[in-house]
Amino acid sequence: MIISLARSKIRSRVVALAVAVTLSVAGAVAVAPGEAAAAAGVENEGADCAVTGLPDAGSLPNNSRLPDPFLKLNGTRVSAKSDWRCRREEIKRLAEKFVYGEKPGKPAGVTGTVSSTGITVNVNHNGRSSSFSASVSLPSGSGPFPAVVVLGGFGADTTAIRAAGAAVINYDPYAVGREGTPRNNKQGAFYSIYGSSSSTGLLLAWAWGVSRIIDVIEQSGGGILKADATGVTGCSRFGKGAFVIGAFDQRIALTMPIESGSAGVPIFRGIPGEGAQSLSSAYGEQPWLGDAFGSFTSSPTRLPVDTHEMVAMVAPRGLFIMDNPHIANLGPKSASVAALGGAEVYKALGAGDNITYWSDIQDGNHCANRAEWRTPLQQNIQKFLLKTGNAAGAIRISSRASGNLSEWRDWQTPTLNDAGDTTPPSTPGTPAASNVTTTSATLTWAASTDQGGSGLAGYNVYHEQGATDPQLGQSTTNSITLTGLTANTQYQMYVRARDGAGNLSGNSQPVTFTTTTGGGDTSPPTAPAGLAASGTTSTGTNLSWTASMDDTGVAGYDILRAPGASGGTFTQAGTSTTTSFSDTGLTPSTTYRYQVRARDAAGNTSPVSNTTEVTTQPGTSTGTCTAVPAVQTQWDTGYVIQPLTITNTGTSTITGWTVTFMLPAGHTLTGSWNGTVTASGQTVTIRNVGHNGTLAPGAGTTSVGFQVSRPNGNTAIPSGYTCA
Repeated sequence: MIISLARSKIRSRVVALAVAVTLSVAGAVAVAPGEAAAAAGVENEGADCAVTGLPDAGSLPNNSRLPDPFLKLNGTRVSAKSDWRCRREEIKRLAEKFVYGEKPGKPAGVTGTVSSTGITVNVNHNGRSSSFSASVSLPSGSGPFPAVVVLGGFGADTTAIRAAGAAVINYDPYAVGREGTPRNNKQGAFYSIYGSSSSTGLLLAWAWGVSRIIDVIEQSGGGILKADATGVTGCSRFGKGAFVIGAFDQRIALTMPIESGSAGVPIFRGIPGEGAQSLSSAYGEQPWLGDAFGSFTSSPTRLPVDTHEMVAMVAPRGLFIMDNPHIANLGPKSASVAALGGAEVYKALGAGDNITYWSDIQDGNHCANRAEWRTPLQQNIQKFLLKTGNAAGAIRISSRASGNLSEWRDWQTPTLNDAGDTTPPSTPGTPAASNVTTTSATLTWAASTDQGGSGLAGYNVYHEQGATDPQLGQSTTNSITLTGLTANTQYQMYVRARDGAGNLSGNSQPVTFTTTTGGGDTSPPTAPAGLAASGTTSTGTNLSWTASMDDTGVAGYDILRAPGASGGTFTQAGTSTTTSFSDTGLTPSTTYRYQVRARDAAGNTSPVSNTTEVTTQPGTSTGTCTAVPAVQTQWDTGYVIQPLTITNTGTSTITGWTVTFMLPAGHTLTGSWNGTVTASGQTVTIRNVGHNGTLAPGAGTTSVGFQVSRPNGNTAIPSGYTCA
């Protein structure tokens, strides 16, 4: 339920509904429609909860059943809906410690821009800085629009998303956390801030990046994109990312992971018995999971948390899990158990109609756009982002991969109530602003008092800006220092108190202040011109351009790179204080596009230069190799080869490899991963990508795989594998 008070959108306490969700194999179970739960105004509502009693890894017992999501660390169970805020924080801290690594909060400085075509993000924290960008594709009509963040541009039905009325934010997670890097030398915008040896895995690094995008949208004024209506989706590895992003940022109103597989939605405890990608393989393929998870790959029963509780972390917000029962490697049975377990928390919170799990599909191709999902996808967007619908969620589990929650739990779902306190705190006093700088200000106000007995929990601070009033911070005291503000800008702020039961007070009177100008230089440099590339090799290229002009002098240049001849997102590849730059570490036989922009000492950035395109030379093998396929799973009309193991059989390190094989007649390649694939008739060629081309003598890579469709009843498989 969303209640309008003054000009602010507020998050209500979850409406109590008597909802029962039961499993129906290959059929829909609808639950009574109700109003969508609003996304929170902050990244983490439980940040002020005191969490004690986190266990040590060495003292964890074996437990083959799923941990009780309602059991608090102190041994008592959740008994009221208001308890869930701090119980969720306990689950978050367990997940960070044992599964994903830590997700830091908002950095000291986050700035950027939002336009109708793109978003830029600049981060400064503890003397370190990084930046990245994302492109924006708006739907028809007039804004501001809700938006769905699409990870990696792979698998999401962007046409249906925009047709439903939501913008698409194309987010390149590799700019924030790059695959193909060792755990002790992780790369990307996140690790530029927190260190290449950070124990945080890529999934939470990607989540941190989306949180920073939302920060920038909140600061933008809401003229193009709505600050309180963001969704996230992605398929395969990007489905893993979408799942974690939604779990760890409560400003995400709608989370939609697609075919996420191991390290995504499927319960860790179920993966070994299902024949899905093993936990050790998922942990070793890429540093998706945090470093600490390495000690649990062969003993997931020791984990004090499992993914049904990450599903629960999304509650009561919108969650639409799309899965593929035709590929056992994805762990669809274990994913259905995770959804059913998490749905128990949704039911207990009175929000059972806000979760959908759908694996009842006919098309077995990995990450295909499916007709079965199109209507519920648009209904979820209407309900949680546009707030114009109230379609009930549904559990539709295919009989091909049906999980049974009763086999995995020894706990029951409690009946929660909040009858004890429905009285909001008193309204805070009018804030006063002090210590106003170009990017920060301190607010203080007269304290509120608790009226209902659950205790005063803290205060929410809002930026009043019209239709959408983003929440800029929380405080447990009657003062707060806001950072990340824009220079020479007028702000109007107000405060609301909250109690332990989640009741919110009325709005305080607003305070208005204007940040300082920051030195007066607001003129950007001119755009660099004549950007050109030369000396392109298989792994690098040299760039040069004509200098920009600026009234106070150019401080440097940002070099931006995008993959492919079209599409893709330009992200920062490096900086230069001269008019040239050498970009290295590129992938052989790959096309890239480059742009350059100038910066002055005040931080003003120029328009981008012209775009230049390069294609790297083919890589060369310096040894011999073998390619050995394994049929991971198959069905009547298709199969998956995973892994296709490439091994260096020579005595010298190779820096590139090429595998060639023949598809049987009538077979068609429908998907691949971790390789650059070309097909000519029935001949398929797979070349290495950047992170798996270098193999020491005797070393191999098991990250490569592909999917094929075939005529019904044809049991032939590819043959004639060669490697050079």
